[in-house]
Amino acid sequence: MYLPKHFAMDHASTIDAIDGSGIAQLVTMTPRGIAASTLPLLYVPTTGGMGSLHGHVSRANRQWIDTLPGSEALVLFQGSDAYVSPSAYPTKAETGKVVPTWNYVSVHVRGSLIIHDDPAWTRDLVDRLTAKHEENHASARANNDVTGRAWSTSDAPAEYIDSMVRAIVGIEIAITSIDGKAKLSQNRSDHDLGGVIADLRNGSPSEHGAADRMEVLVRGAKAP
Repeated sequence: MYLPKHFAMDHASTIDAIDGSGIAQLVTMTPRGIAASTLPLLYVPTTGGMGSLHGHVSRANRQWIDTLPGSEALVLFQGSDAYVSPSAYPTKAETGKVVPTWNYVSVHVRGSLIIHDDPAWTRDLVDRLTAKHEENHASARANNDVTGRAWSTSDAPAEYIDSMVRAIVGIEIAITSIDGKAKLSQNRSDHDLGGVIADLRNGSPSEHGAADRMEVLVRGAKAP
């Protein structure tokens, strides 16, 4: 990852970005070439290490078969992003010396790929993944009597869940490095940064998300 110092995220911020991500891209090298899968992953801290990522892939997905166990994997987490128009900068009216750019949050994780072809391990993972995302889903719909209740694997017939678990394979990435980049107009003046935030507030939900991240950055930078 190309990572100028003023865009580098600290470790705590990268973990927050991982925890807040819905899905990630798992990229590995196989004898067939580069393989990639999109999947949700859980960050799991470890004692004396950088932690690991837990997830699963379909048993029919050959990536887990073709990638040699223990080989390096790259996982890409993409956070909020937004196009930034030169028109959003007050500097445009002052000097005209502005160009378009893109603001984004991105985390790259590298580590060793470990396969868990073990129903007990995979069932535990499914329970943990479900609990995390159902909590977020239900809390956002607290006023709804149906979708405001968190779903659990115990709500489905046990034999059905067992059959679903047999159709997937657990994976773990033992992390060796984490690089987080938050490119959020830190290289612009406070005046221009405020102009970008105001402009993104008029845009799409994704643009609103980028504005939220920028406002956190501003508050942090100006905190006593």
